[in-house]
Amino acid sequence: MLAPIILNKIKLPHLLGLIVAGAVIGPHGFNLITRDSSIILSGTAGLLYIMFIAGLEIDLADFRKNAAKSTLLGLYGFFIPMVLGTVTGIYLLNYSVLTSILLASMFASHTLITYPIVSKLGIAKNKAVNITVGSTLITNVLALLVLAVIVGMTTGKIDQYFALRLSASFLVFSSIIMLLFPVIARWFFKQIDDNVSQYVFVLVMVFLGAVLSEVAGIEGIIGAFLAGLALNRLIPRTSPLMNRIDFVGNAIFIPFFLLGVGMLIDYRAFFLDSETLIVATVMTIIATVGKFIPAWIVQKTFGFSVDQRRLIFGLSNAQAAATLAAVMIGYNVILGETPDGEPIRLLSESILNGTIIMILVTCTIASFETQKGAQNIVRAENADIEEEDQEPDERILIPISNPETVDELIHLSAMIKSKKNKTGLYALSIITDSRETSETDANKNARKILEKAAITAASTDINLTGLLRYDLNIVNGITSVIKEHRITDLLLGLHVKKGISDSFLGNLTEGILAKSNKTTIVYKPAQPISTIKRHFIMIPENAEKEVGFLFWLLKIWNISRNSGAKLLFYGTEPALQILRDIHSKHPIHAEFRIFENWDEFLVLSRDIMMDDNLIIILSRKNKPSYHHNMANVPGYLNKYFQANSFMLIYPMQIGVDDTINLDLNNPSLLESIEKLDEIGKTIATIFRRK
Repeated sequence: MLAPIILNKIKLPHLLGLIVAGAVIGPHGFNLITRDSSIILSGTAGLLYIMFIAGLEIDLADFRKNAAKSTLLGLYGFFIPMVLGTVTGIYLLNYSVLTSILLASMFASHTLITYPIVSKLGIAKNKAVNITVGSTLITNVLALLVLAVIVGMTTGKIDQYFALRLSASFLVFSSIIMLLFPVIARWFFKQIDDNVSQYVFVLVMVFLGAVLSEVAGIEGIIGAFLAGLALNRLIPRTSPLMNRIDFVGNAIFIPFFLLGVGMLIDYRAFFLDSETLIVATVMTIIATVGKFIPAWIVQKTFGFSVDQRRLIFGLSNAQAAATLAAVMIGYNVILGETPDGEPIRLLSESILNGTIIMILVTCTIASFETQKGAQNIVRAENADIEEEDQEPDERILIPISNPETVDELIHLSAMIKSKKNKTGLYALSIITDSRETSETDANKNARKILEKAAITAASTDINLTGLLRYDLNIVNGITSVIKEHRITDLLLGLHVKKGISDSFLGNLTEGILAKSNKTTIVYKPAQPISTIKRHFIMIPENAEKEVGFLFWLLKIWNISRNSGAKLLFYGTEPALQILRDIHSKHPIHAEFRIFENWDEFLVLSRDIMMDDNLIIILSRKNKPSYHHNMANVPGYLNKYFQANSFMLIYPMQIGVDDTINLDLNNPSLLESIEKLDEIGKTIATIFRRK
């Protein structure tokens, strides 16, 4: 498993290094390890893991938006190799029609072996990656369907009800996964917060999806991919659970799969059997050309760049999972015997050996192409980032005192971060002069809760800076830290089981909000944020005229991007039009509804369900977006939304004590937004235009 680190010195892609290592230590190499049941089992888990992570990381909003493109690529990627493979098998290799069609289906399928490359480089949301991952479901299902039909025809299992049975079983198993799995998972994550139990539960869902797929007569990789889609919205990309899934998969399961593939390679076949060499050469050429043509057509049709075409080709060219399944099944189908008593197989031994060589070559080509395309795209995205801009522009401060709210506050902060850096998060514990607790005990409790926050942040792969401060009062401590550390966002937590009092907002307004002009979020988590189905965002009139509108909007947008949850924006037409413009370029799962009268605020109580979150944009008094009914918000929340999570957001506003004179014509303000994220650039551009 350390071989890729060494081979990377000669520019050999990591994944290819594992395959080469498997060939060296396998039964056809130095025979150090036998490809026994343990290797096969671990390899199968790794293959399912790759498909599951692909479904888990796919951007569902882009997936829906690009469904037509994915379908087109999937159909091209299936029919072009099928036609080329069938014609080649019949007229060049002189195989029977059934053998040629089955051989062609092996070219049509593909395995996302190189997906970990794009995932590691952080471009899994690129449109080219998205449509290729989506097309995988189409090509593999069609290829496996051909396999089932051909095997059924040769074994006499095809009857008039075959198509009906297969269609019904596929519909039932996919419905169970897509409809039932999310319900079970949401309930489990709400009830169980133990990290180990959550990870084991995810493994159960992956393998259960694969088993259901096998029962339905489809390869398990389809079930694993659908399980990833089903759990997509419940496992945020910034969550500790996602971090563990990535780590275990990339450290253990996926390497075992690649090592297992390498162990199949018999280099002697190149020299000992001329027929195998001819078949392998033809198969490799057809498989490569058959996947390059669809990638080229899609590039020209939709105006993709050359590097995006490399991604499409690299992700779809590698042959492994469905190809191995097809060749092994076809090899084991006996059609008869020769006069010498040798079995006549549907797929000969030459095809079996040729397939292994084809897998090696296509995986090699795919690894180099994917890595080159992905690295070029990353360089292009980072080309305009100057050295001095590497320091994080976002600095989120979380004052903490209650251990019960620490985890959810950290999870929310990781979800709303725009920058991909692993810093910029601060936890603050303040010790005041209190007669109820000794100074020593207060110090111990404060350090203990900061340690808990650091551990939680580390599990999301974020470095948290813990701050312990002695001060006269909490408000003075928070506002001082904001100035000292140039904090941009303040995240305050409320007790999970308690409501919000009028005095809280009053003290907040008179204290922190009067002295600090940072985007301030007050959060009460009634349930884990990953289990939220919908977020209702209430936007007051003139909110788009506030200087902080861009900043809080970026935070809300990131919640949907990182969790996949649906956003329902309620506001006036001017604000909603800006949101629609942003949505057209950066689609998320969202709806926009006109809401102009805050006196009818309680009308929402009829629409908000148990797993919904309420986000209310508030304002300091005498500011453009202030409404007198905002004073009643605590009472409304306590009476009508006690069982729901909620966030109260106070944006930056002109005229607060620590504010320089900011306005939307100030270029430095828009430039600071542009540095945060690609969506930030879009927001700043739209504001310039308007």
